[in-house]
Amino acid sequence: MNAPQFPRRLVAVAAALLIAAPVAIPAPQPLAPAHVPNLPSLGDTSREALSPVTERKLGEEIMRDIRFDRDYLDDPPIIEYLNALGNNLVAARPGARGEANYDYFFFCVRDPMLNAFALPGGFIGVHSGLLLAAQTESELASVLSHEIGHVAQRHIARQLGEQKTDALIPLAAMVLAALAAKSNPDAAMGVMMGGQGLAIQRQLNFGRDAEREADRIGFQIMGAAGYETNGMVAFFQRLQVATRNYSDIVPAYLQSHPLTTERIADIQARIREQPYRQRVDALDFFLVRARARVLQDTSSKGLAETEEFLRNQLQQPSRHQIASAQYGMAILALKRHDYAGAQSWLDKAAATVDRPPAPGAFSSPLPKGVADSVLAYTSLEIKVDQVNKPEVIAQAIREGEVAHAKFPLSRGIVWQYADALIKGGKAEQAERFLRDQLQMYRSEPELQDLLAQAYSKLGKLALQHIALAESYALLGGTQAALDQLVLARKAPDASFYEHAVIDAREREWQAKRREAMGEKGKDKGTGFAVSGSVKAGPAQEMQEPVDPSCRGMLANSPRCADGRVGMPQATPWGQQRR
Repeated sequence: MNAPQFPRRLVAVAAALLIAAPVAIPAPQPLAPAHVPNLPSLGDTSREALSPVTERKLGEEIMRDIRFDRDYLDDPPIIEYLNALGNNLVAARPGARGEANYDYFFFCVRDPMLNAFALPGGFIGVHSGLLLAAQTESELASVLSHEIGHVAQRHIARQLGEQKTDALIPLAAMVLAALAAKSNPDAAMGVMMGGQGLAIQRQLNFGRDAEREADRIGFQIMGAAGYETNGMVAFFQRLQVATRNYSDIVPAYLQSHPLTTERIADIQARIREQPYRQRVDALDFFLVRARARVLQDTSSKGLAETEEFLRNQLQQPSRHQIASAQYGMAILALKRHDYAGAQSWLDKAAATVDRPPAPGAFSSPLPKGVADSVLAYTSLEIKVDQVNKPEVIAQAIREGEVAHAKFPLSRGIVWQYADALIKGGKAEQAERFLRDQLQMYRSEPELQDLLAQAYSKLGKLALQHIALAESYALLGGTQAALDQLVLARKAPDASFYEHAVIDAREREWQAKRREAMGEKGKDKGTGFAVSGSVKAGPAQEMQEPVDPSCRGMLANSPRCADGRVGMPQATPWGQQRR
């Protein structure tokens, strides 16, 4: 059974689609940055077509739709790993965040194609197929660096500016055709078609030039960050094999990307000017790939095929390969609800990682990256899922407290620890912990979901619905958030303070909803084109049907309890239909 296909909800003008490779986080002791020539930033001329602030807003609206798609891989270890790698690359490119100081966000979608893409405003997606196909961290870094180049050079905004200019070409051709029609109708038709063809060809030429520019910017970035620049060549060669049939059929002048052979030759010429370097891949690169392999297809057939692959990988001599295969078997057992087997395989993976080299063998320390954080998250994940075993949940609480102290920046561990507190009957402690977290991370809907669960356990109905409203608002569901405020206002325990909060939020979100509806009206018929029928306008309001984000550890949250987006009535969490 093939993995589900991720719908192409990407802006056509943002078609910075480039095939990429697996992710990796820099070794603890990064190599000295390579000397690479600087290219000028050419994004300033695009301000009139799309300002940096508007570009970011557009990207956020597209991301709201993507997060609700079932093929969005909302997995904390994978997301944290990609962002650790990606932001390390961004830091190597001064000015990559632009004058709007973009916060880059890297994410993964289930798709077997070798591809990655850049959305407006610093959002970069990676296909799971690319993550699995990459053989080294440098290959993956080359892809992410390329996409960062698209964002840094503002290719989307520049292409919009080009389109405005090119729109005049068919108009001029029509005028010439009208003049020519007086003497030669056939020539008039040729002039008109030629004008349209010229406009299309100019767009294709711009796309190829943008790809070349992104390649060169990406080469600079990965070199400055300490990665092997020949990883870009290795990835292009893998891409050439994957797209050979397409490249053979479509002429070079009709392709939106340069020929892969041309890109390889260009990068190879640049590599010759650089000293050779070798970089040891960190362990977390392999762990994340194993996790993505299991999560890509969780059907019975898909899990069986993954198990066969991992068992073959266990026979490899590399400690990286053995540890990641054992870790993958742990995730596989967890998906089958075999908790004892999952814990056993996870313990084996940890033992392999910590195992000293054989006596007399030459071995350097094994770079881990965020591997310890990934293993700690998975250990919590296994225990928190056993909700009917109080002794296991109690152990998860103790383990979560230690893990959070050791990895305070891991958002996945924070969510698992809070979930364990709620399931372990420590709702008051969970409330205090989540309130502290919200002081620092106000934009995380997961924290509001978990806080709503804690309030429900404590019987605080008004606060429960306010927390759910905050979660909906963060996810772009303004109307659903307003509906939750109505329920909060009707709750019997709503105090004067809660009513004041409700009134303030209601005024804010009503204004936001009117603004969004006004923008939809303005954009109707002229919005940014996207493949398919989905427009990249303001995020669609949440409706009553099943909410695709209700999965994973939050599948039993109040807003997911009845399989719908909104809550039908103000009932305590314990009485919700599961």
